Amino acid sequence: MSGDGVPIGRRVAYLRARRRLSQQSLADRLGKSKSWVDKVERGVRSLERVSTIRDIAAVLRVDAATLLGRDAQPAETAARSVDIARIRGALSSYAVVCDRPAPVVPVDRLLRHVGYVWTAYQHARYPQVVELLPRLLSDVDRAGARDPVAGRVAVVEAYRVTAALLVKLEATSPAWLAADRAMAAATGDPVLVAAAAVQLGQVLRTSAWTRSVLLAAAYRIAPPDHGVGEAGELSLCGTLLVQAALVAARCGDERATGELLDEAAEMAVLVGDGHDHHRTGFGPTAVELARCAAAGELGDGREAVARHKQATRRDGWRLLPVEHRAAHLIDAARAYLQTDDPGNAARVLLAAESIAPYEVRRRPAGRDVLAQVARDPKAPAAIGELALSLGLV
Repeated sequence: MSGDGVPIGRRVAYLRARRRLSQQSLADRLGKSKSWVDKVERGVRSLERVSTIRDIAAVLRVDAATLLGRDAQPAETAARSVDIARIRGALSSYAVVCDRPAPVVPVDRLLRHVGYVWTAYQHARYPQVVELLPRLLSDVDRAGARDPVAGRVAVVEAYRVTAALLVKLEATSPAWLAADRAMAAATGDPVLVAAAAVQLGQVLRTSAWTRSVLLAAAYRIAPPDHGVGEAGELSLCGTLLVQAALVAARCGDERATGELLDEAAEMAVLVGDGHDHHRTGFGPTAVELARCAAAGELGDGREAVARHKQATRRDGWRLLPVEHRAAHLIDAARAYLQTDDPGNAARVLLAAESIAPYEVRRRPAGRDVLAQVARDPKAPAAIGELALSLGLV
C-alpha cells in the first residue's frame, strides 16, 4: 500500500501506461518476467525491497516517493489545513475583547480594504485572501464595536467573503460561523440581510430547510413589479432564488428547481450581463450556469453538458469573475464524467486550472474531480501528470 492509501501496484500500472510501456517492456527493462509485472500491478505480489522500488521508479522516470504516494499530496493538504486554521483563528480571536486598545480604521478606508479582498477572491487569488483576512476581520470587529451603524456594511461584507472562501475549502463549521456573523450584523437592513443570506445558502446547501430561509430573504426585498425594480435588489433576489433552486436540486425536487430558476431568469433579463451588484455576478449567463449545476445535481449529465455548451458561448461568459467561471468548469467536468466523456472533462479541468490554479489544486471539489478524470485510461496525459504531481494517482 502506498502512503496515500492507493495500492502501489495500481500506481505502477498507471505510471507504466502514462509512459506508454507494455507490461513486457517494463519487465524487460527490470530484468523480470511479464508475469511478475502483472502480479505486482494486480496486487498479488508485494513490493518489499527498497532496491526494487527504486529500479521501477527509475524506469518509470519518477521519484521513489512518487511511486509510494508520499510526495505532493501531503503538502497540498497541509497548505489547505493551514489556510483554514489561520481563518479559524481570526474568527475566534475576539480582538475587541482580547487585544489592547488599537486605532480604529476609518470606515471609508475599511470599505476599500473589504472591496480589495473581495476583488482578490473573485480573481481566484485565494492565498492572498487568506493573508489579508485575519487583519481585516480584526479591523471590522473594532469598527463595528465603535459604531455598529456606520461599520455595518464593512462587517457584513468582510464576513461574507470569509464564508465564501471557507465554503471553497469545505470548512463547514467556520464557514457557518462567518455567515452567521454576517447575518447578525445585517439585522434590520433587508438588503444586507439578503446579501448575507447568499453566503448562508452556500454554506447550508445540503439542508432542505435552507430553501425557506433563502426564499424569505429573497421575497423580502423583491420589488412588487420587477420592471421597476432596482438592479441591486433584483440581483440579490435573483441570486437567492438560484441558491434556493440548487438546494431543491440537491434534494431531488426537479419541479421546484425549474420554477425557481425560471423566476430568477426573468429578473436576470432585467439586470443584464456584465454587472456585479453586491458581489453576485448575477445576470442571464449566471442563471444558465446555475441550470447546468442543477442538472448535474439531479443526475442529468447530458442536460448539464448541453447547458454548459450553450452558456459558455454567451457573451456574458467572459464578463463573469474568474472565480465564478472556474467553479463552473469544475461542475462541467463532473457533468462530462456523468456522460462518460473523460476527454472533455479533462479539457475543462485544464481550462479551470489555467485561470484559477487554486480551484483545482487545493479546493477539495476540484481535486476530487481531477482524481476521477485521471483514473480513466482515456484521459489525456496532461491530466495524468497534473494529478500525479498532486499525489492523486
